[in-house]
Amino acid sequence: MEELNHAIFGISRSIEDLRSYIPKVAASEAPVLITGETGTGKESIAANIHSMSRRRSGPFVAVNCAALPATLFESEFFGHERGAFTGAVMVQKGLAAAAHCGTLYLDEIGEMDMQSQAKLLRFLENGQINRLGSTSLISSDVRVVAATNQYLEERVDEQKFRADLFYRLNVARIELQPLRERPEDITILINHFIADMNSRTGLHVGEPDNELTECLARYEWPGNVRELRNLVEAVFIDPPRGRLQVCHLPPSFRRRIAEHHYNIPDERESLIAALTLTNWNKAEAARIMKLSRMSIYRKIAKYHIPSER
Repeated sequence: MEELNHAIFGISRSIEDLRSYIPKVAASEAPVLITGETGTGKESIAANIHSMSRRRSGPFVAVNCAALPATLFESEFFGHERGAFTGAVMVQKGLAAAAHCGTLYLDEIGEMDMQSQAKLLRFLENGQINRLGSTSLISSDVRVVAATNQYLEERVDEQKFRADLFYRLNVARIELQPLRERPEDITILINHFIADMNSRTGLHVGEPDNELTECLARYEWPGNVRELRNLVEAVFIDPPRGRLQVCHLPPSFRRRIAEHHYNIPDERESLIAALTLTNWNKAEAARIMKLSRMSIYRKIAKYHIPSER
């Protein structure tokens, strides 16, 4: 348990707070809602919570809600009996039953359609499963951890996400900051990924030099930690000798760095300009600034900008 907790790399205040909060969340049975942009490590945090909980000996079942069509939700999530429909040649246990005595991780919960949300809520309320083609109920004891890169409060306001399901999930809330808002963690993360790749490949790529460290700290990291990890893997395709330098990065990534390097506008003024241009439509401002809506709300709070003018 302790080892997994220390696997959350970084020295930023948000990471320190996360290390402190995760054991408390893991010790409870409360539903968890993890929010954050794509690539911030939501599933890793969910797995960490599971591994530190009393359910750690049980299964950790991850469900990609965005890849679960409404027409297949009931069959995939709750399971079915043989002959329940054409093509049902055998009994299928279902994801909810497979997670019995463990953790059910619902990734991209914001993408789930309203009809499936209603069925999920009913299961979360009573813990009972009715497989397609069956007349009997099955109980499944699961701890639910949900994750989203969307701002669910806004989805509720737009009537695209059920308020009752949101309140059911939003008990323990973990908000993961994007990498660009915690640049002090970048060096620690890249050194960890380099050490991991060295161990896996038997190579000896060195740590980044100062110039590269400064460049990476200025970059916006739209893909967050996942993008940084993928960058390190790309470097190992043609690994350098000695310390890692800017010239060792893939050409496509060097071009992306150049777009941000030495030309960073005033973020607060850019945000106000985007909000003014869109008549304070935060979703549209997020599109213009190429940010998630959650980032827009975070930055509005960060720079003490009134919610509307």
